[in-house]
Amino acid sequence: MAKSSAVTTEAGQRPTGRSWWTDTVGYQIYIRSFADSNGDGIGDLAGITDHLGYLELLGVETIWITPFYPSPMADAGYDVSDPRGVDPSFGTLDDFDTLVRRAHEHRLKVVIDLVPNHTSSAHPWFQAALAAPPGSPERARYLFRDGTGADGSEPPNNWGSIFGGPAWTRVPDGQWYLHLFAPEQPDLNWRNPEVHADLERTLTFWLDRGVDGFRIDVAHGMSKPEGLPDAPAGHPSAFDRSGYERAARAAADADVHQLQDLSGQDGGVVPISEGGRDPRFDHEDVHDIHRFIRSVVDRYPDRMTVGEIWVGDSSFAAYIRPDELHQAFNFAILESAFDATELRDAVTRSLAAAASVDAVPVWTLSNHDKFRTVTRFGGGQVGLDRSRAALLMELALPGSCYLYNGEELGLASIDIPDEALRDPTWVRSGYTERGRDNCRLPLPWEGTQTPYGFSTTVDTWLPVPDEYGLVTVENQLEDPRSTLSLVRKALELRSTRPEFSGDAVDWYGAPEDCFAFRRRGGGLICVLNSGAVPVVLPPGDLLLSSAELTDEGLLPGNAAAWLVPKS
Repeated sequence: MAKSSAVTTEAGQRPTGRSWWTDTVGYQIYIRSFADSNGDGIGDLAGITDHLGYLELLGVETIWITPFYPSPMADAGYDVSDPRGVDPSFGTLDDFDTLVRRAHEHRLKVVIDLVPNHTSSAHPWFQAALAAPPGSPERARYLFRDGTGADGSEPPNNWGSIFGGPAWTRVPDGQWYLHLFAPEQPDLNWRNPEVHADLERTLTFWLDRGVDGFRIDVAHGMSKPEGLPDAPAGHPSAFDRSGYERAARAAADADVHQLQDLSGQDGGVVPISEGGRDPRFDHEDVHDIHRFIRSVVDRYPDRMTVGEIWVGDSSFAAYIRPDELHQAFNFAILESAFDATELRDAVTRSLAAAASVDAVPVWTLSNHDKFRTVTRFGGGQVGLDRSRAALLMELALPGSCYLYNGEELGLASIDIPDEALRDPTWVRSGYTERGRDNCRLPLPWEGTQTPYGFSTTVDTWLPVPDEYGLVTVENQLEDPRSTLSLVRKALELRSTRPEFSGDAVDWYGAPEDCFAFRRRGGGLICVLNSGAVPVVLPPGDLLLSSAELTDEGLLPGNAAAWLVPKS
């Protein structure tokens, strides 16, 4: 491979005093599936505390915990009824305080989920809104509107819900409320000062308890355009109005919660097509909200925010300007196939977007909403090989990254029986879309029988597949060829070797189906081969590889390697 000085990509050059989050390795804990401490089959806060030693041994530096707040669990806890409490299924506030204290003793930062776009329909505010008349202060905290049509029987606009069906539900007095997700997740009105004040109380409540940061859910949401205009006809955000009458009749027949819940009925969100900007998200005023959040978080030294941002390249950088989010997840490689050209393009675009505002990216290959990487990359041994290679690529890049729990074990997404499915998508789709349960299955820790140490009961909230018995933590810890051993070694090298410094990369010329880059500054070289033909590595000493080199010293297909320049 010949080095090409013509193709370079810059990431923002950080000052000498580097904040901890700029290059941290985070670990997403899906709390229901990490570890169960009390035998009820559901992961909990104490279960996390019990396994902090494992996380320190693994080598991660930050943990991000998915919502543990009181919730009816209509959307796995992202429907929050009390943002300043702990759901009894996960423990108590004392359990949370113990977790934070013990995590800090293990030199782990703690990031928690913040859900500011919506509340649960069980939240006291929303219950008060349902009991209050139209035009009341209680309803002004949400987005209630009169319907359209002669008798107001049609929704205020044609927006569709992310979960299918329209984004509006009608209440008994005839008004409608907006929910971009499930009907049990009514959107807040961020033009209301009470909403700002309540979020400030939530932020300070958790900051005072010692959390190190917040992962902000749907951080490109919250703000809505004035007047809530219709989406362009044919746009993927629009719901076919012809479906409303059929959906309303079905909902009236069901009489569910005495609300006209139209989601999941035929009509649906129209197919993706060419169209303008999605009016539901990425509205300009959302940046004022992030500046407000930043102003609160900045009162506490060394704390941070990282946003979930699903926007195009042209909009992404605006969210990580110096007075907004500290960081934002970049999903470019998560959405890429295992293809050298596609991955290189994703990396290049991501680094360029971050560089435009002097920031660094946050990389992730997997999370609780997507197929696990092993499955996404083909499944079986091929998928595992590709997943291991992609992990080395991700960990070699400038910036920070987050692993999803179980990714270090090489877990695959496993389908479970229909009767065991818990994701609301399964019911709302009329039992046609299986949802996200197959990437949320409990972790296998030890032993030879399910649930493999996750819980003392076999009646776990989702079943632990028999297949996971081969890839338990116990089985992999002492196997130097295991994915767990590979990740532990990679994280050790990343945290100790000077070659991982530098916030820019230089690309090498490379054969087809292959790419290689060098960290400018530290000098680490990363090579990824997404093809089937082994390739010659550039000059350097081998530091780590995701697969054994061939007898001729070539990097095999579906593999990646780290090298350092010869001294």
